Amino acid sequence: MKQSISHKVFSTVLSFLVLASTLSLTIEKHFCGGVLIDVAVFTEVEKCANDVLSESDSTQIVKKSCCKDEVDVFEGISEMIKDSFEDLDDIQKQVLFAYAHSYISLYESLPKQIIAHKDYSPPKLIKDIQVLNETFLI
Repeated sequence: MKQSISHKVFSTVLSFLVLASTLSLTIEKHFCGGVLIDVAVFTEVEKCANDVLSESDSTQIVKKSCCKDEVDVFEGISEMIKDSFEDLDDIQKQVLFAYAHSYISLYESLPKQIIAHKDYSPPKLIKDIQVLNETFLI
């Protein structure tokens, strides 16, 4: 019972690990004057009031904004890479072959053992020795 519960927990944790490794994540940060104003993970970050005015008025002279945006992108694994035996180095091939050979040799069959007394039958008892000597197990 304990083993089956631990097996289920372990398999669930491993499935979430595979899911997390393939997940891509984008984090946007908005700074105004060196101070962090807003952080957004899946949505766009909210802009300051000064930043919105300078973007909307294209006819006026735009002064240099003190605000800046930072975007951090964490790319997940898009494809699971499967290496073939030919992609390995020579040393890796030798180690893999030696490991496989030593593992397979653990399961060699035992030689057939010869039992010399297999067909021997014991002699027939004429008298009951325990009754004759009056020795009984209690």
